[in-house]
Amino acid sequence: MSQSPRRLRSAEWFGTADKNGFMYRSWMKNQGIPDHEFQGKPIIGICNTWSELTPCNAHFRKLAEHVKKGVLEAGGYPVEFPVFSNGESNLRPTAMFTRNLASMDVEEAIRGNPLDAVILLTGCDKTTPALLMGAASCDIPTLVVTGGPMLNGKHEGKDIGSGTVVWKLSEQVKAGKISLHDFMAAEAGMSRSAGTCNTMGTASTMACMAESLGTSLPHNAAIPAVDSRRYVLAHLSGNRIVEMVHEDLKLSKVLTKQAFENAIRTNAAIGGSTNAVIHLQAIAGRIGVDLTLDDWTRIGRGTPTIVDLQPSGRYLMEEFYYAGGLPAVLRRLGEADRLPHKDALTINGKTLWENVEDAPLYNDAVIRPLDTPLREDGGMCVMRGNLAPNGAVLKPSAATPELMTHRGRAVVFENFDDYKARINDPDLDVTADDILVMKNCGPRGYHGMAEVGNMGLPAKLLEQGITDMVRISDARMSGTAYGTVVLHVAPEAAAGGPLAAVHNGDMIALDAYAGTLHLEVDDAELAARLAEADPTAESTQIASTGGYRQLYIEHVLQADQGCDFDFLVGFRGAEVPRHSH
Repeated sequence: MSQSPRRLRSAEWFGTADKNGFMYRSWMKNQGIPDHEFQGKPIIGICNTWSELTPCNAHFRKLAEHVKKGVLEAGGYPVEFPVFSNGESNLRPTAMFTRNLASMDVEEAIRGNPLDAVILLTGCDKTTPALLMGAASCDIPTLVVTGGPMLNGKHEGKDIGSGTVVWKLSEQVKAGKISLHDFMAAEAGMSRSAGTCNTMGTASTMACMAESLGTSLPHNAAIPAVDSRRYVLAHLSGNRIVEMVHEDLKLSKVLTKQAFENAIRTNAAIGGSTNAVIHLQAIAGRIGVDLTLDDWTRIGRGTPTIVDLQPSGRYLMEEFYYAGGLPAVLRRLGEADRLPHKDALTINGKTLWENVEDAPLYNDAVIRPLDTPLREDGGMCVMRGNLAPNGAVLKPSAATPELMTHRGRAVVFENFDDYKARINDPDLDVTADDILVMKNCGPRGYHGMAEVGNMGLPAKLLEQGITDMVRISDARMSGTAYGTVVLHVAPEAAAGGPLAAVHNGDMIALDAYAGTLHLEVDDAELAARLAEADPTAESTQIASTGGYRQLYIEHVLQADQGCDFDFLVGFRGAEVPRHSH
């Protein structure tokens, strides 16, 4: 067994022959752990987001067992511990509401326990950023293992994509094109194996972000959840995390500004979720990297989308893995001199380019050549103007090109309840050229900024064959969704942002290519409207009930800053706390 040349962090608990060392070791031994496991072996924490309420992560018990085998084989000792499992599919009002809570759980669990390194078992949308945020604030050797995507969905003999098919079929029901029975028949076929969404939704996007940031082993992002190679990768990750302890390869050595710039470029190439913008901002804030929305424009714009996956394209994550996965994408970018920092360090001790320069690529239809992309410019569009002084975002690979430059009349919904009550009213004054505007759905207004920004179109327009309209809100949308949707308007309406002052009939001009979003109301009128409004009234009233909601509303930052809590931003390290007795 190799020994670490320096004193391990866990030795501050287990490495002394006094009363404290006796107590720490003795209670651990009630699990049947022999004494030699405490004699200089790196203690590896397996941070597990397993939960039956988080179906994407419900197979993590088995995944953890393979990690443990790898840790033991490499001479470490694994200890598995649970943290808050932020399940996207069941949590209300939205898993984003508790992302920061989960990150606090992770941070304090790492700092307060005898851990020399951690493996983060993540998968479902918010579990990956939450665990990386918490680990980043501690900065010990850290490696991400995601749970992998589901197998392709199947319905009527065809492949269907997680989430994406829901938005598509529900619109067809409203348009009268299919029956409710047809809609419900797709339910069982959409999710037919363990794993996360099989589209390039937020879960797959964040898995790709983790890999392109250098925090996971190559191919981690795309191996299907039920593929045996997923468990091989988990085993090898267990091997590698022990080596990282001996090398003192902390997270801050990997999560550099260069790593984030590589991830931004990657997000454009894969047609990744808009949620990646918020999550990368938050992770960067924890590790002390200065990342702004301007970086998304500077690095991302002009990058072609070359991965032909739903919701932007045709295929699903199975085909993506079989085509070569993320290493093939990174190789293609690097060979075209489109990878910003080839020499960025990754957790296996190699540079990003060393990991991918010989990566095989098996299918040009799924991972396209750069000269025949799915979208010429897939970089996230960041827009500013008097309607979004601090920015708003739009995903071009999922939008209608003809609508990315548009001027239209605002049809305003004060909140999501107002939208649901009126959107299908036959008397709603709306045309296809109008712009749907929804307020009070940002981090404060909807307590977590729910994925309601991809507003379904009015039924009467769907019946006319209209399939897309410009939509603007301070909300988010699922990475599985699509459309010409302007999201994350900051400041949000509930924080007094200009969105609160939009009236029915106002003209709005959007130019996603130029990065502008303008409400055609003069400054004096806009100021007068905002002075009359009390956009925070609803949030303040709810906050007065106390609890986590009050903490959230009082301390959450806006979307352009990653929606972290103001008191969590920054790097706190993993200094060993004082003894508990």
